[in-house]
Amino acid sequence: MLDSFGRSIDYLRISVTDRCNLRCFYCMPEEGIELLKHEAILSYEAITQVAQKAVKLGFTKIRLTGGEPLIRKNIVDLVAMLSNISGIKTIAMTTNGTLLSDLAQELKNAGLTSINVSLDTMNSTLYNIITRGGSLDAVLKGIYAAKNAGLAIKINTVVLDTASPILAEQKFKQDIEAVRSFADSIGAHFQRIAQYNLAHIKQDYGEIERPPACASCNRLRLLANGVLRPCLHSNIEIPIDFTNIEASIKSAIALKPAHGLSCTGLTVGQIGG
Repeated sequence: MLDSFGRSIDYLRISVTDRCNLRCFYCMPEEGIELLKHEAILSYEAITQVAQKAVKLGFTKIRLTGGEPLIRKNIVDLVAMLSNISGIKTIAMTTNGTLLSDLAQELKNAGLTSINVSLDTMNSTLYNIITRGGSLDAVLKGIYAAKNAGLAIKINTVVLDTASPILAEQKFKQDIEAVRSFADSIGAHFQRIAQYNLAHIKQDYGEIERPPACASCNRLRLLANGVLRPCLHSNIEIPIDFTNIEASIKSAIALKPAHGLSCTGLTVGQIGG
């Protein structure tokens, strides 16, 4: 389906939860966020309904995000439900990888086609600092499990601001090339992500692969509470009307701006990146 600026919108990113087991400094405050009440979070059946209507409108790719999607109980069941929708070509997931080792094969068997794993460094001490407590070994174990399961893998590396206190105070230098070499060694696709701030005006980052340029954006976001967001860098919201889901999706696409500006009040983790 085309938006007002001629872009083909065929990619639905679904945040299945606002909860996360890490506190990456560029994504979430150390104290966490005010969490949604469980009853406010969409059921798997409701998510599947939205996906079905989106596919009728020409969407072909779905990505499950969070928070951390693997925290959501029985997430494999949702993947299986989505894989039964005729017309979906890709079911992907973005995860921090810490819980992936026990679920990779089940996810693949349920119909997941690819997985993006966040990995900003190969230095276990720096990883622990960036994530405020995460284990690099757990992530690597998850990545190898995904490879053994036959999932297509992308490694997402946030290019940290060299002026960031995380690097400046700790005297660390980010080892981006080491992450790239690791990705190459396991046959994974490596992509860099700019360290961006939703409250700042959206910019295009040139040689850094993500976020994508606004002119080529093909995305619509469904938040865990049932709100559609046509643009990451915007406060535009359209609550899903479950009596007319198609109309809600069409409205969100119609309101998609030519270029992102800024988003206030939500973190990257709450929107799903």
